[in-house]
Amino acid sequence: MPKRSVVFQPATHHGIRRGVNALVNAVRPTLGPRPRFVAIDNVDYHDKTPKLFDDGGTIARHIIQLRDRDADMGAMLVRDLLWRLQQQVGDGTATAAVIFARVYNEGVRYLTAGGNAMQLKSYLEEGMRLILDQLTTMTQPVEGQEVLAQIAESLCYDPGLARYMGEVFDIIGEWGRLEIREGHSRGVEREYVEGMYWDQGLLSREMFTDHSKLRVEFEDAAILISDLEIVEPRQLYPALEMAIRSEIPAMLIVAAKLSPSVIHFLLANKDPERFQAVAVRTPGTGKEEQAGSLQDLAILTNGRPFIKVAGDTLDRIKPEDLGSARRIWANYSHFGIIGGKGDPRALRQHMGKLRRAYEHTDTVQDQEALQKRIGKIMGGTATLRVGGATEREVEARVAIAKRTAVTMRAAMTDGVLPGGGTSLLACRPALQEKLATSTDSDERAAYGILLRAMETPFRTIVSNAGHDASDMMAEVRLAGPGYGFDATQGQVVDMMKAGIYDATAVLKAVVFGALSTSAMALTVDVLVHHGEPEQAPLPKPAKRKQL
Repeated sequence: MPKRSVVFQPATHHGIRRGVNALVNAVRPTLGPRPRFVAIDNVDYHDKTPKLFDDGGTIARHIIQLRDRDADMGAMLVRDLLWRLQQQVGDGTATAAVIFARVYNEGVRYLTAGGNAMQLKSYLEEGMRLILDQLTTMTQPVEGQEVLAQIAESLCYDPGLARYMGEVFDIIGEWGRLEIREGHSRGVEREYVEGMYWDQGLLSREMFTDHSKLRVEFEDAAILISDLEIVEPRQLYPALEMAIRSEIPAMLIVAAKLSPSVIHFLLANKDPERFQAVAVRTPGTGKEEQAGSLQDLAILTNGRPFIKVAGDTLDRIKPEDLGSARRIWANYSHFGIIGGKGDPRALRQHMGKLRRAYEHTDTVQDQEALQKRIGKIMGGTATLRVGGATEREVEARVAIAKRTAVTMRAAMTDGVLPGGGTSLLACRPALQEKLATSTDSDERAAYGILLRAMETPFRTIVSNAGHDASDMMAEVRLAGPGYGFDATQGQVVDMMKAGIYDATAVLKAVVFGALSTSAMALTVDVLVHHGEPEQAPLPKPAKRKQL
């Protein structure tokens, strides 16, 4: 059985602090519009070129383990926080890191002097709630393409990319579907698709009506919605006969599977003058995703989904069971619906249900899935192809664009605040007022720590830009509320007028994550390490035979 190592105070706090500072100091240079790069060893045997990163979450993710095992526990606390933030809101990792380090370091000093850890934690959390309330009060809504482009630029520091992202989000809205892909040119290209589309295409290339474009397109088409496996042509007879009797000119069949004989039957009976039917596979990779897609299709087109697990068949299909749309299209990889004839009232109710589910889900995967569904229903769909001079530049810009998109959605939903650490500075008067009325030593310590922690992001941004943080702090205080430091211009400005923003949702997530996690870390008294298992000796290499 592997041996365990148990570490007690004061070594516990000292060990965690070493790890916190090691990781935070690696992330600290990336905070602000003029981030410095962090070089990380490339483990690829064939390419030893170090990788360069300027994003705190990505840097933290690449720090797998510290050799100092006590320090490693502290580093992993911060690493987990930053990775969760990047997944949830796409930004704010470096801000969270420096706040965490400031709170933890000062908290340890206070506890070493005799403070009460549990009381300190309680007051830090109380102060956190006060800060969150202040941020909510200062929030302003987002309006217009220009503002969206400014928000994007404050996130990605890429004017060309920011301009396109501002345009895209102005068109598709906060719930619109946006796909970000690698481009083949040096610049950025965008494409808008009318209506809704899904990632499943025609089951046969012979179904194309336009062979030059490898595409099929029908006006006033009916839609058969199902996840059935149709293996014999006779299963489709009732639906096809009913469609022909109703003088429906075309039908899109959505099914989990069509056998070769069924596909051949559809192709053999194709009559462009009278009736045509084409087939696509049920969209979605799992049962849950397929069920959601079928439900969305039914609501959008006012059709009924035929579900295999419910025992549904097509024997008694009725005209009202078919969905309908002004136009449908399909190629070999996608199919789309334009002008679905669903009931507007049912559609609004369905949208409300999906939005409530989005607000109450905790996992990033579920949020992304719901976001896609809502975007499809809203009909706003765009593709952004991001290029660059080299393969690594393309990869980096795509990653930045994806993080920026997450944060921009948050900004459009919950509003924005003055950026550059200015909003956190604006929370200090409320903290000072609380400090002035406090008589409890632990409470006074907590609010003093929070006062200094709220300065730390601003000071770090100024220092990273090569300026004196104390001098700039004095200038900002003289300038008044809403003023901060524009690191790109090297001067004090009205942050909102200068287009320097923080998304409220991001900043609140940063404050909550950094303060709650650091407060919890201050209450850790014991570290328990599992010993490394003994490794078997490596076999000796066999002697080479002489030829």
